[in-house]
Amino acid sequence: MNPIPTKEQILHWITENPGLVAKRDIAKAFGIKGDAKIDLKRLLREMEDEGALEKKARRFQEPGVLPPVAVLQVLAPDAAGDLFAVPLEEGVDSSQRVLIVAQKGDPALGAGDRILGRLTPVKGDGHAYEGRLIRRLGSNPLKVLGIYRAGHEGGRIVPIDKGQDKEWRVARDASNGARDGELVEAEAVGNRRLGLPQARVIARLGDPSGARAVSLIAIHQHGIPDQFPDAVIAEADKAAPVGLKGRQDLRDLPLVTIDPIDARDRDDAVYAMPDDQPGNPGGHVIWVAIADVAHYVTPGSALDREARRRGNSTYFPDRVVPMLPDILSGDLCSLHEHVDRACLAVRMRIDAHGNKLSHRYVRGLMRSKASLHYAQVQAAIDGQPDEKTAPLLETVLRPLYAAYEALKLARAARQPLDLDLPERKIVLDEAGKVTSVAFYERFDAHKLIEEMMILANVAAAEELVKLKQPLLFRVHEEPSLQKLEALREVAEASGLVLAKGQVLKTQHLNRLLAQAEGTEFDELINLTTLRSMTQAYYNAENFGHFGLALRNYAHFTSPIRRYSDLIVHRALIAGHKWGKDGLSGWDIENLDETAKLISEAERRSMAAERDTTDRYLAAFLADRVGSTFAGRISGVQRFGLFVRLEETGADGLIPIRAVGREFFHYDEATQSLTGADTGMTIGIGQRVVVKLAEAVPVTGGLVLELVEIDGAAIAAGGRGRKGGRYQPRKPGAASAKAAKLARKIVRKRRG
Repeated sequence: MNPIPTKEQILHWITENPGLVAKRDIAKAFGIKGDAKIDLKRLLREMEDEGALEKKARRFQEPGVLPPVAVLQVLAPDAAGDLFAVPLEEGVDSSQRVLIVAQKGDPALGAGDRILGRLTPVKGDGHAYEGRLIRRLGSNPLKVLGIYRAGHEGGRIVPIDKGQDKEWRVARDASNGARDGELVEAEAVGNRRLGLPQARVIARLGDPSGARAVSLIAIHQHGIPDQFPDAVIAEADKAAPVGLKGRQDLRDLPLVTIDPIDARDRDDAVYAMPDDQPGNPGGHVIWVAIADVAHYVTPGSALDREARRRGNSTYFPDRVVPMLPDILSGDLCSLHEHVDRACLAVRMRIDAHGNKLSHRYVRGLMRSKASLHYAQVQAAIDGQPDEKTAPLLETVLRPLYAAYEALKLARAARQPLDLDLPERKIVLDEAGKVTSVAFYERFDAHKLIEEMMILANVAAAEELVKLKQPLLFRVHEEPSLQKLEALREVAEASGLVLAKGQVLKTQHLNRLLAQAEGTEFDELINLTTLRSMTQAYYNAENFGHFGLALRNYAHFTSPIRRYSDLIVHRALIAGHKWGKDGLSGWDIENLDETAKLISEAERRSMAAERDTTDRYLAAFLADRVGSTFAGRISGVQRFGLFVRLEETGADGLIPIRAVGREFFHYDEATQSLTGADTGMTIGIGQRVVVKLAEAVPVTGGLVLELVEIDGAAIAAGGRGRKGGRYQPRKPGAASAKAAKLARKIVRKRRG
């Protein structure tokens, strides 16, 4: 029988064989069998008591030394672009950094990701281990954003998320000094068996009632990066204006920018003139110039990594979380008037019917003749020019509108989806308080810019396909057969027609929308059509854009605020050999992953912007609790009705308990509720009058009570019923027709 090894021999073995550190492995290595294992166990316990070893799950290791496989949390990339992680193992120095070595096929990792990694000790510069991904572990610790309520034994967190209704318990030593009533960010800790879940405060965010806290809540809740790393700022600070070298001089072109009056960045400029080429009578030449962001944000740079991580800028009523630092987004890349700016530009020829005949791309230097806003341009065209637009009216603005008239003809022939969905505008005062809520006014100036941007985006996609360059397409797939059938049923029950038995095109949906226009079913059909649509996304493969009725479409016109456009710019640079800052090998290899990341970032921003709008609207309406509002039912669920208020566009909930005391049958396919006793059917699009019962600015929640539905009064005290029947108040043709529609939908689904 082999003798028991010394402590030094055991320690040396564990160091040399980190993968074989269980007691049975040590016994096997030294040939220890039978009763001698008892002596080995005693020796290992002594070494543990002395601090020479620590025991974890029946394995021994040197104190502070990482096991061969460990749970790691990924950090943000450093200035050199390297990705590091820190261990989450108990009893291990968490300051130890692990260099993540990417392998082909690994998913993209970001700051905060938790992974299981295989570790190899190395003598690296600033790190002692290299780690290779085994698998990504679930999600990060569950985060909760809420109001801290102090107590005797710690405190509680009341979540502000409308989707969370359970409070969280915070131990006294886990409050991070939070004060009663503060807005805090916390993360879940421990494994809850009984009682409230536990959390620890990781950030104190101040007064939740402060007007400027509204967007801050959304930023933290949705995990939108809002602080630029030092390396990114350092790179941006080194940026300088671009000269003419290697570029086409476009400074004599009277390009102008036309944006919202409160625009934070200007990345597109336009100019149009009659086409003087023979054979194109009534044709036009259109120039679209876009900020050359690719010159400043080069592949693999700290700026590039951060822009890819953010995916896009996120816009709130009181602030913007930009994709790029302000020195770029607000200055060097922004096409301000009367200053030289680097650009990628496209010259496009269209015929008198708006069809594109040809296009040509250049990398140039431009100088905007004016920074204009939509209302200002429209006023000039309508006969009220100001001192800024008057000198441009005949030479710049009227030619732009003439080209737009031709583009309108091409749009009418193509027939993209023509939904009527007004956008809400929230106006804040200097303190950040909502002063008014309205809907954005749409001018022809808006549509002019949209059509010219669409044309330039089409040209970019076609150019890159011709050059056989990899790119990111903007993809919008047609609706599913199930959603299309649901739309058709609603249309038929409304007395409208959506043809069957043919390949669906946007023109078929536009005919349906035109039939509904001006009728009581107008909003119902618009809402149902919108809900039948899929969500657009980015993809390296081209599946076309259904909504715009376009075969080739890519985003080219907004590289200041969208990473997708930057990729398209790099592809154009590479395809035309305009410089070394084009699409890199890494860009191409990771194109699919980039498409996925930025599509997810876009959805994240949309959700954050929507939540912020809801909170501002709730704050605006908080003083009007008890007032009545007209609205339409915008959604029906088993738990209640969603109502969109006509005055503000705010969405509120009528809980099912406030609809009526009878049992309601829910039909998911038709989005309707039917009373078991009365037969009363409630569906999307019906007009209602509601009373505001509750407005909670912190969550953005509005709770409503039903007062009238399609002119039928809901009896007070009966919560929708009186003696088992709804009491009509002289129902007109509209209410009778709506009730007939609802019953018809339900009968059709059941029979």
